[in-house]
Amino acid sequence: MQKYFYIAVGGSLGSIARYWVGSTVSGRLGTRFPYGTFIINMTACVIIGFALTFLGKRADMNPAWRFLIPVGFVGAYSTFSTFEWETVSSLRAGAFLLAFLYAVGSVFLGLVAAWGGAVLAEVIL
Repeated sequence: MQKYFYIAVGGSLGSIARYWVGSTVSGRLGTRFPYGTFIINMTACVIIGFALTFLGKRADMNPAWRFLIPVGFVGAYSTFSTFEWETVSSLRAGAFLLAFLYAVGSVFLGLVAAWGGAVLAEVIL
């Protein structure tokens, strides 16, 4: 039950950070290009890469950190970083075809799904 507490705390901090970073960056740089989301996704990739590598090499650390930072905080801050980390993990394991299929499939099918969701909303409205 304790892990859910850490996930909830990390998630609440991650969602607040996402809103703050996104609105601050968009307010300063505009919204013509999604700078806020782009910066969130890139910083989340750095955070998850660092956290999972650091925690993976520090087995003596309390496992609560894994729930708090990569699962809770980064999970609420951005799921893009999880996608990138899983692709990197496949590449590091030598599963190049799997990494390629996952990356290309996720981007392409994600675009199709987002487009389909928008079309569905327009049809309903």
